[in-house]
Amino acid sequence: MRIRILLGLATVALSAGLVHAQSTEPGPPPQSQESNKTVQQYDVADGGVRETLESIVIPPKAQAPFTLTLETEWAKALNDGGTITLVNKRQIARDATGRIYQERRFLVPKDGQAESRMTAIQIADPNTHTLYNCFPLAREHTCELRAYAPSTAAVYRMEGPPTGPLPGDQGNAIHEELGKRFIAGLETVGGRDSLIYNPGVFGNDRTLTMQREYWFSPQLGINLLSIRTDPRIGKQTFTVTTLVLGEPDSTLFELPAGFRVVDLRQNIAPEAN
Repeated sequence: MRIRILLGLATVALSAGLVHAQSTEPGPPPQSQESNKTVQQYDVADGGVRETLESIVIPPKAQAPFTLTLETEWAKALNDGGTITLVNKRQIARDATGRIYQERRFLVPKDGQAESRMTAIQIADPNTHTLYNCFPLAREHTCELRAYAPSTAAVYRMEGPPTGPLPGDQGNAIHEELGKRFIAGLETVGGRDSLIYNPGVFGNDRTLTMQREYWFSPQLGINLLSIRTDPRIGKQTFTVTTLVLGEPDSTLFELPAGFRVVDLRQNIAPEAN
């Protein structure tokens, strides 16, 4: 049980909110001026591992509502040549105002025997700049209230660096366009970004290649299929299934009954819309 709980914690990336930059070396999001209005811009990528396993990026895009199931598979290589594969399925929804609902669940072995229990419910509202993290497994049922900066006008760039040398003579980047394909009934545009690092960059004794393949839906502003391969952490695959377009069930955006709200917001003004 302790092992399962520790693995399950890898599914919850809460402190930074539902949507944030996920590059290896994140920095403050660049901004541009248009008609004297600041536009939030975020360089983002699905997957990866910091303190926890990260998942797909869901921007607070308005007028693009949906409900979907996200299937996650994480295959990690063992020193003896074998692999450990963990999976889960969770529900994600977004309404026309840009509000986002997400379940977080334990990762469990890919054998179909263990139950993937829900560890958290997240509700983000870009209009009130609020994020609720609710924990159904905690002894005291609480929802942590935090500030949520992104607005519905924010721009999310999924592409990696262009083909060419990486800064500081670290190696090279290769960007490929993969064309179009239909996934879950929607047209997507594919891309593949490969980062080839020279020996010594991470203490590696040979060339190290990381790769991201993603199939982006312009209609929804999210990736419907995302595959991340990194020799240090294994292969992560995120697949959207049972996609339903239109307004989700409005009760998803209500806080769970009986939960106590703990306000953890700091006195910092949210970014302008």
